[in-house]
Amino acid sequence: MQRRPFVFSLAALALVSAHAQPVPLRVLVHDSFELPPPLLAQFEKDAGAKLQLIKGGDAGEMLNKLILTRAKPIADVVFGIDNALLPRAEKAGVLDAYDGPAARRPSAAPLGGALVPVDYGFVALNIDKAWFAQRKLALPRSLDELAQPAYRDLLVVQNPATSSPGQAFLQATIAGLGEEAAFAWWGRLRANGVKVVKGWTEAYYTEFTRNGGTRPIVVSYASSPAAEVFFSKDAPAESPTANLFLPGGVYRQVEGVALVKGAAPAARAVAGQFIEFLRSAPVQQALQTSMWMFPAEAGAPRVEVMRRHASEPQAFSNPPAELASERSRAWQERWTRVVLK
Repeated sequence: MQRRPFVFSLAALALVSAHAQPVPLRVLVHDSFELPPPLLAQFEKDAGAKLQLIKGGDAGEMLNKLILTRAKPIADVVFGIDNALLPRAEKAGVLDAYDGPAARRPSAAPLGGALVPVDYGFVALNIDKAWFAQRKLALPRSLDELAQPAYRDLLVVQNPATSSPGQAFLQATIAGLGEEAAFAWWGRLRANGVKVVKGWTEAYYTEFTRNGGTRPIVVSYASSPAAEVFFSKDAPAESPTANLFLPGGVYRQVEGVALVKGAAPAARAVAGQFIEFLRSAPVQQALQTSMWMFPAEAGAPRVEVMRRHASEPQAFSNPPAELASERSRAWQERWTRVVLK
């Protein structure tokens, strides 16, 4: 008679303890995802969650993994699918719509479908200002000029088959010039000595003259000049690099976050909280100097280094997402034939 209340109390205590345990939240992200650890720890505390960040490679590789595991999802929420990959993700049926406040608020860079925009940026040409100043060489004013003899052996690009900025730059030239004119231009660029490397790191840190290479023009990001200042030891008043926004040479990338279809029901509420977290003011500020992107939250203030040194283009050239999804492989293959073979 005396034991029953004690046994019941133990069971109740166990139930309370179980509910007090943090909810595991599996978050699939691309390799460039980075936020300050204290910010992630605060989310865990506020949401009663335990984050499991799963690095999935670049955005394309990450989406491949999501598609291959859709029968048994490896994540509850995914960050890093962008406007170029969205049609493929929707066709594969791996995302679930989220209708919380972050999805309903205006965005500085809209997406669509199930993705809630988190950040955006621009792939564009960067130049080494000192190199051009020392040689008194005027900057090219168009892609056509860039393919002329005055700029022979000055440009390094990434292979679109192995690099997301390389793919973005290729798509910008197609959208800006038209497919036939774009590949004719790439043929002239090959004859003019363009150098092709596998990825952004090699292009920027090995081939770019700013870092000891021989190429003063590189395909990079609109935020790269700001990053040059931010990481400089001598805090220069001006960036040593600058953006070169040529018509047909700028691509806007918008990254988003979404619920994963078929994920653990127990994690669904916390997954929604994570989506709200990525659009919160602290994250929208932090991502500017951790992932070097612009905040998607409309009206979000820019940090000083981005405000002063990361200019935004007045125009960009993106092909329609559906067309890019259907044609990207064919474009890559044609690019390889024109530029490499």
